Amino acid sequence: MGAEQQVRADFVELYEAEPEGVWAAPGRVNLIGEHTDYNDGFVMPFALPHTATAAVSRRTDGRLRLHSADLEDGVAELRLDDLTPESDRAWTAYPAGVVWALREAGHPVTGADIHLTSTVPSGAGLSSSAALEVVVALALNDLFELGLPRWQLARLCQRAENVYVGAPTGIMDQTASACCEAGHALFLDTRDLSQKQIPFDLAAEGMRLLVVDTQVKHAHSDGEYGKRRAGCEKGAALLGVDALRDIPYAGLDAALERLGDEEEVRRLVRHVVTEDQRVERVVSLLKSGETRAIGPVLVEGHASLRDDFRISCPELDLVVDTALAGGALGARMTGGGFGGSAIVLAEAADVDTITKAVEEAFAAAGFTAPRVFEAVPSAGARRLA
Repeated sequence: MGAEQQVRADFVELYEAEPEGVWAAPGRVNLIGEHTDYNDGFVMPFALPHTATAAVSRRTDGRLRLHSADLEDGVAELRLDDLTPESDRAWTAYPAGVVWALREAGHPVTGADIHLTSTVPSGAGLSSSAALEVVVALALNDLFELGLPRWQLARLCQRAENVYVGAPTGIMDQTASACCEAGHALFLDTRDLSQKQIPFDLAAEGMRLLVVDTQVKHAHSDGEYGKRRAGCEKGAALLGVDALRDIPYAGLDAALERLGDEEEVRRLVRHVVTEDQRVERVVSLLKSGETRAIGPVLVEGHASLRDDFRISCPELDLVVDTALAGGALGARMTGGGFGGSAIVLAEAADVDTITKAVEEAFAAAGFTAPRVFEAVPSAGARRLA
């Protein structure tokens, strides 16, 4: 039984009625552009084939019923009028937060029965939470005929995560889940939300992109992510700009000099400004057909995240170092940091060798065995039935 049929059958068993539809929304990998989204900068994610899938029906009694096939919890039942930001520390905060955000924005959502399942690895830096939010938002947008465009759904999902869940994430993850196209990476300007779909078909060029999930779990609502964001905002304020996006790459040295002895802020500013420039370099290289040349840019990005932003960890560094020693074209950590995943760009012929080398390096270091899989640029959120 496929995922769509299974989630439908489970819905019927739970709620004793057929769902009105089934939807899916993917996780994402960020090719380049890390911690730039909340600085009004550039990002370049693409959607994974791994998805959150939801069977959903409307209710008219102001109640929200939620169930996950991936947990042993029973059905959670909530009253819409009781939904309050930061009141829920369970997984239900993500779908409930979307309902709250839609209603706060004035959209007439009167309740729902929702059954969810997900193949997006949780805590791996692949946006499992955004997939959960976007699949619920898309389903409710369709069922209640709200007519909201994809970018606006992404905004509302971000508000759900920022305000309701209490995690200070940027707009990239939700936009990637809602808007990506198969065979493309999404070049997104997070200031005006303008998008360009950049062809990214590695298989056609004899390459692969691996995701190495280190199995080191992270949580955005833990304090370190928020500290980096606050430090970036402090840097922008000290430099008199709206966001670090406004510091041109050519003016970086002068900006760093103006920050004086604010060493931590200097490091954060340097990462964001150089990372925005790396995104633009990758876009240019992909457009000109020089795909292999993005490898060294990925490596630069990892060094910046490790040394300036200081959000890597021994497991992520080991993936990158081992992959490069094994002949990878490029590698870097991806996602919010403090664990999660790394990406490895490699010739197709080298994938098995690199994978084995990484697995052996983890075993030798006494780390938990990593999960390695190929990342294929896939479709964004969609209705399945």
